[in-house]
Amino acid sequence: MALDVVDLRAFYVSPLGKSAQRFLARLLARRWPDGAGASVLGVGYAIPYLGQWRGQAVRLLSFMPAQQGVVAWPKDGPNASALVDLLDMPLPDACVDRLLLVHALENADDPEGLLEEAWRLLAPGGRMIVVAPNRRGFWARGDTTPFGHGRPYSRGQMRDLLRHNMFTPVFSCDALYMPPFRGALALRASAAMEKLGEALGLPGAGVMVVEATKEVFRPVAARRGARRFSPDLATAPALSPRARRLGGPQARVTGP
Repeated sequence: MALDVVDLRAFYVSPLGKSAQRFLARLLARRWPDGAGASVLGVGYAIPYLGQWRGQAVRLLSFMPAQQGVVAWPKDGPNASALVDLLDMPLPDACVDRLLLVHALENADDPEGLLEEAWRLLAPGGRMIVVAPNRRGFWARGDTTPFGHGRPYSRGQMRDLLRHNMFTPVFSCDALYMPPFRGALALRASAAMEKLGEALGLPGAGVMVVEATKEVFRPVAARRGARRFSPDLATAPALSPRARRLGGPQARVTGP
């Protein structure tokens, strides 16, 4: 069942959600420290992370899937969020420089279709960051947080999925080494655990953060809905045994 926007919003206003947001936002800022002059689109439920590029990006939008629901964003300016079909987003081709997928890929009914649409929207040289639950992480083993819903991915699965859909992974790391506990003691120790886990590369991180670039030369046949041309072909003339052995039409059989 798809996550509801009410549950997502409730998580990010909770102490555990605020800690997760802080750690993930720090990683995103390292990868995209400056959004000046860029067009940035968040897909899924990315609004907790988009605010750091406000005032920098030339365009900043948030698209949320119809089955999830939508909330107005930002609160202190013109609305920049919309409820959309993630397989047919209302933007022209190659109009986005930066694309951020959060709570999107793991909850998509058609992950490949979503990535195909992401490819369409990204400009040549555009970059995409996917934040998705880690299959081996602690957060994916329970459904008390949004990262415990949908399909988690291993690093190899994510790499293969991106490459199959014409993206080249250029960076990956893990985040949320702290367990998804809501107790005060666990939350106080979360910063130290995150720093230690990141420094040592410990197993069990809750999510993976993968950045990929768009491959420009995409086969035309891979486009969704591409028409297949199947002409009616005339029956080929029969070949003599000698012609078949030689692999050519040197001795067509024309009669008895």
